Amino acid sequence: MGTERTLVCRGKEGPVTKIIAIANQKGGVGKTTTTINLGAYLAERKQRVLIVDLDPQGNTSSGLGITGDQLSGDLYDVLLEGTPAAAVARATAVDGLSLLPASPVLAAAEVELVSAKGREFKLREALVDLDYDYVLIDCPPSLGILTLNGLVAAHELIIPVQAEFYALEGLGQLVQTVQRVRKGLNPELGLMGVLVTMHNGRTTLSTQVHEEVKRHFPDTVFHTVIPRNVRLAEAPSFGKPIMHYDRWSRGAKAYKDLAKEVMERSKIKTGTK
Repeated sequence: MGTERTLVCRGKEGPVTKIIAIANQKGGVGKTTTTINLGAYLAERKQRVLIVDLDPQGNTSSGLGITGDQLSGDLYDVLLEGTPAAAVARATAVDGLSLLPASPVLAAAEVELVSAKGREFKLREALVDLDYDYVLIDCPPSLGILTLNGLVAAHELIIPVQAEFYALEGLGQLVQTVQRVRKGLNPELGLMGVLVTMHNGRTTLSTQVHEEVKRHFPDTVFHTVIPRNVRLAEAPSFGKPIMHYDRWSRGAKAYKDLAKEVMERSKIKTGTK
């Protein structure tokens, strides 16, 4: 899977939309942190962004300051009840950034979707006519039906990989799943890039892991590396992206750089830069 193809979709009359799934079945690798902060910095660059919280834990929603007691509907209603996504999406504190939130009830979707007709395409169908420049899908740390929905809906995939021992553990299974999805369900799914996260530049281990990741994924590893950063780790507990919590931190600079790199790889042309 390379980055040579630029895959986009259009609504019937809307602009080009790039849908990116952020996935790794291994937990604790920075998927949610990446989704929130990439979305925030894309919005700062005048992009209209929707984040889809596909994880029943709802960490992306709470990390943006939106909790279950504030919700009148969530992604479960979209996938299982047919509620229009536009009716459930809500604005966040970041201008230009919206959220399709999740709550623990979404866990029931893993069971209920098993017998549903066209179960793998539910999210894709829900996103068809939405009017955004980017849709970022935060997938759960598993390869179940929810993650499958995210991969089928997406044009591109970002894989966060933690710069620690066993970083590549299980990634072969994810790559095999992506290949099966491309063969049978979504031939347009491409790998935008592998993102090294939680990198500690003072340790030899982080450098070695980074080199190992580049060896396994030549030409697709992002130039941007996300550092291990206390301020970055603190921000979600305050319900804020890093740009609103400490925009001068090393973590903030890294995600700002990542947003620029994602736009360069996407090659989306908009009226604003």
